[in-house]
Amino acid sequence: MNNQTRPGRTGNKKGFTLIELLVVMVILGMLAALVGPQIFGKVGKGKQSAARTQIEMLGQALDSMRLDVGRYPTTSEGLNALSVDPGMQSWDGPYLKKSVPNDPWGKSYQYQSPGSHGDYDLFTYGADGAAGGEGENKDVNSWE
Repeated sequence: MNNQTRPGRTGNKKGFTLIELLVVMVILGMLAALVGPQIFGKVGKGKQSAARTQIEMLGQALDSMRLDVGRYPTTSEGLNALSVDPGMQSWDGPYLKKSVPNDPWGKSYQYQSPGSHGDYDLFTYGADGAAGGEGENKDVNSWE
């Protein structure tokens, strides 16, 4: 009896053995272990960069408002004065296309005017929400 006439046999069996699949999975695991930490490190740097960009954008809006009104909003008026008229004479806003964004970690930006580093201080505390820090926890501010 040959292979073609035996019941249940269809000729050559093609596929992967369990050992071959395990070897491939081990290789993929090793690659993920090497590449994963580098990718996650870039995510934190990306959020820091996004925070710097948003602070610059808010700074430009604050400067536009100052040109119209003659001053920056006070700490009590806050950044919302860029979107909603707080009753200032010569206010010609809104100075932002959308509402004031949160920082990349979902927290509000901190604003003080007059600031201790200039006409205003605009900053975020980073991922940890506390002053200081390293890496993704590092503060991002308008005066550096």
